[in-house]
Amino acid sequence: MIAQQQTQRQQLKILPQQIQLLNLYFLNSLELQQRIKNELEENPFIEIAEEKPKEEDTKLSKDSEQDFQDWEEFSYDDKPDYKSDYQNYFDSEVAPDSAIVDVATFKDDARQQLHMLNISKEDRDTAEYLIDILNPHGLMDRPLDEVADDMSFHFQQVIELETITRGLAIVQSLDPVGIGAQSIQQCLLLQLRTMNVKRPDVKCAITLLENHYNDLMHRQFEKLHHTLKIDDDELRVVLNLIGSLKFYPVTETARHDPKNTIIPDFIITNYGDKIQVNLFSSRAGSVFVNQALHDELASQISNKDKTAGQYVRSKLSSAQWFVNAVKQREETMLRTMQCIVELQHDYFIDGDIRLLKPMVLRHVSEMSGMDISTISRITSNKYAETHFGLLYLKKLFSEGIADKKGEVISNKVIQSVIGDAIVSEDKKHPYTDQQIVNFLVEKGYNIARRTVAKYREQMNIPIAQIRAVWA
Repeated sequence: MIAQQQTQRQQLKILPQQIQLLNLYFLNSLELQQRIKNELEENPFIEIAEEKPKEEDTKLSKDSEQDFQDWEEFSYDDKPDYKSDYQNYFDSEVAPDSAIVDVATFKDDARQQLHMLNISKEDRDTAEYLIDILNPHGLMDRPLDEVADDMSFHFQQVIELETITRGLAIVQSLDPVGIGAQSIQQCLLLQLRTMNVKRPDVKCAITLLENHYNDLMHRQFEKLHHTLKIDDDELRVVLNLIGSLKFYPVTETARHDPKNTIIPDFIITNYGDKIQVNLFSSRAGSVFVNQALHDELASQISNKDKTAGQYVRSKLSSAQWFVNAVKQREETMLRTMQCIVELQHDYFIDGDIRLLKPMVLRHVSEMSGMDISTISRITSNKYAETHFGLLYLKKLFSEGIADKKGEVISNKVIQSVIGDAIVSEDKKHPYTDQQIVNFLVEKGYNIARRTVAKYREQMNIPIAQIRAVWA
């Protein structure tokens, strides 16, 4: 029996162009420049306006042409004394043998070690891929199942999780010890396993890190005494051993890796109590649609050639959307940044982190009238140049905590006070979390000890016992 039934339901759908626009919001200045370059290569109807040379540049060009018009005659003259007239050049005796910028990174060293191993091509390719995606500290900070999916897409074949696990084990066998570890805990364990595991302190340290790592991080020493069946002196020896290890396999990244230059997306300028927000570089005025080319092609295509006509119309529509999207992106970026500056006006005036107010994406969304997802993409991967330095926008967002007076302050302020306390502490007798709580109470911040421990871990600051060993 055939029956009909009518139902009504609501369903949210996002158009593909809306998804592309959100992805465009996520790009920073350099990524947008590359995206525009790709569109110029793929779409003939997109053009970019060339900047006209300034009068000073034109004058300089003419002067240079005048200076070098007799260059052919000069080139046959006697060779000048470069040692006396050109001191900025290298002398042939002291010239470097290799390029100064040729710097070997820890990833290059790992690849060289990998090529010396007698392993299969599949394992070698997997290990090389894993080395490439290590973070600057040499850790594997991504889930292995996600890595397997990305690697399958990269090599256009299914890569099993077992293959990734086997390749990671190969990477972890390389130097420096701990490279490829998935956490600080695993990095410490890899270093301990290279020692004499028959030693009582090494054996106890491995057991502690494998089974009681959370208790150690939360300073549950009484529980450790009971479970490990050791006294205070033995526990102190084990903690001293753990404190002597490296928390990251690669610690001196600045010496090994070339310095990366960050190009800001916003320029924030103060004029007294007024703050002006500008884009570092505006591309909306330089990207345009070449309508003349479309009219010329449309006149040459006959009505019978429907395929060519459809292609031209599709490319023109894509070009018009992209130009409008770039313009809308910049308008949205300015609007979002102006709302952030208005919410954090005192902070942008003085640059003092203690003036930072609690702010979440919802606050900016309500003020600007835009969706939270739009605000999230606009503020992600973006930097602003201010009079107090380069600022990562995501660091402006924080939750609020009430102090003794009932005023809500940013947790960034609490972290700043904790950092000041640890910097000023006696390095041989560092503050415990409870002592930091007392320090905060004196400053007027009533914070629980577990909250202090959480913020300390977020700031990558170890517990007092380990800091004492470092001293």
